[in-house]
Amino acid sequence: MVEDIEVTIIRMPGQEDIPLPRYMTDGAAGMDVCAAVDDHETIGPGQRKVIPTGIAVALPEGYEAEIRPRSGLAARYGVTLVNAPGTIDADYRGEIGVIMINHGQEPFAVKRGDRIAQMVVHRVARVAWVESGALDRTVRGEGGFGHTR
Repeated sequence: MVEDIEVTIIRMPGQEDIPLPRYMTDGAAGMDVCAAVDDHETIGPGQRKVIPTGIAVALPEGYEAEIRPRSGLAARYGVTLVNAPGTIDADYRGEIGVIMINHGQEPFAVKRGDRIAQMVVHRVARVAWVESGALDRTVRGEGGFGHTR
């Protein structure tokens, strides 16, 4: 069962033409987020830029939004996000920016209104640490990276 929540969103001044985040299919977990650049921004190979989205949100307490890469941009152009996923905390009220990086061979142009990332909203849990002298045992134990070859 999918939970529906209401989230307050504002558009930054002058960004009224930028689409609000939206689900592109009925089964999508993430909403596409669009670029609010003046005309376009070019990201050169190996370069990163913070791309504005023209929106700010007020997530309810107990929720966070993750900003994730779009797989199509990564597959076709080598463009992804530096800090994926980025976290929007419930108490953040500023404009959402997307830190994009170009791992491709050619300059990549981000145009006004382009879909540049996805936003997924989740419930969060608060942790109360319980310090102990030992952890319970598991089959995996301390097996780390690549331990299940």
